[in-house]
Amino acid sequence: MKADQAEFVAIQALGHIAGEEDLLFAFVDHTGLSPDELRARAGEPEILGGVLDFILMDEKRLLEFCDAANLKPEIPGVARRLLPGGEEVHWT
Repeated sequence: MKADQAEFVAIQALGHIAGEEDLLFAFVDHTGLSPDELRARAGEPEILGGVLDFILMDEKRLLEFCDAANLKPEIPGVARRLLPGGEEVHWT
């Protein structure tokens, strides 16, 4: 997967979140972004990384998104690693 493909997965996830009122409220609450700020910054790679973080936080949420987007459950995690802040940290 390449960075542009990872961004596309995240945009799909954002669309999924936006289409579910409860998810949208949870995302806005979790991030502290206002709906207007989210709309204005939706294409920024950092925001898209946060979208995937939100999806990946909850297995039920992840599986529902993957089902809706017809993606394998591992795809959002792969995409997340390609966006800012998704690098693996090695503490040793």
